[in-house]
Amino acid sequence: MPSWDRQRQRSCHSLPCLGSPRSCEAVLQDKERLVELEDLRIFVEVAHAGGVSSAALRLGISKSMVSRRITRLEEQLGAQLFARTTRGIALTEAGATFRDYAARTAAELDLVRETILPAGELRGRMRVAAPLSFGPSYFAPVLSQMANRHPQLQILSSYTDRFVDLVGEGFDCAIRLGHLSDSNLVARRIGPIFGKLVASPAYIEAHGAPATPDEIMNHQVVMRDAEKWQFMNDDEIVTVRPQGRFIADNAISLVAAALDGVGVAYLPEPLVADHISSGALVPIMTHHPIPPAGIFVVRPPGQYPSRKVRTLTEMLIERFGTPPLSEAASANDKVF
Repeated sequence: MPSWDRQRQRSCHSLPCLGSPRSCEAVLQDKERLVELEDLRIFVEVAHAGGVSSAALRLGISKSMVSRRITRLEEQLGAQLFARTTRGIALTEAGATFRDYAARTAAELDLVRETILPAGELRGRMRVAAPLSFGPSYFAPVLSQMANRHPQLQILSSYTDRFVDLVGEGFDCAIRLGHLSDSNLVARRIGPIFGKLVASPAYIEAHGAPATPDEIMNHQVVMRDAEKWQFMNDDEIVTVRPQGRFIADNAISLVAAALDGVGVAYLPEPLVADHISSGALVPIMTHHPIPPAGIFVVRPPGQYPSRKVRTLTEMLIERFGTPPLSEAASANDKVF
């Protein structure tokens, strides 16, 4: 991968000095305060990576180069951005304030670059978060295909079942499953995803199986913390808040617990389909199906999505989606 120095643009972008009342015009006149775009990008990467070493690996440059750029940036801004300790580095208050500004500025400049590129050509970087339970098996092949189609594009993917802070952690977008809650994020629905209520034959033999949503409260369950389970009762949606003694933040762990007979599990169908086929798990309460949820691409608020995010969204729809008119996004979802 070419280093940032080899890709370095000679143009600069000016930024106001932290804590200074001077206007942007005054800063522009002070050449010693000019901040180079690549210094800005390196700072954002170090802030997101939480260290110089990991940032250097992501950027493809040496640790000493990263350290020199950060030191120069601090001198130019007249503010300490990181606190150095024996355990690593941490953003100072000024650094945390500057990070949000720097990430937004870098993203806007990337959008300008994309706009003037030839049609179809993508370059630069794209940071994507995807769920750990599904990402490596279902979404990683799409990202690999995108990398092959666009050799000038660097894709940084993070697989976690935690909902990342897209703005604060510098992600261009995230792939999320389920029902989206109200937020200021912009979401595009990719397609449906269906769930199953399952239990192992051993659990059913020992405890029976619930026949109605209300009976779930009398059973052991494996679940995420503070999870709500929804079921169809004729044309109505019934919500249950189970109390489980086995709680995990990863769906793969819940599958393992259900297979071992720990309790009833409410899981996405793709994760349990093979186990149902083999008889290791049994669908239960089938007269009260789980309403379909969705696969979404979410991005930070803004008027226009970048071409990189639009391209990824189109590829995911091609792979997993249904025609957009067949199922509308929910009322809580902003569509782009």
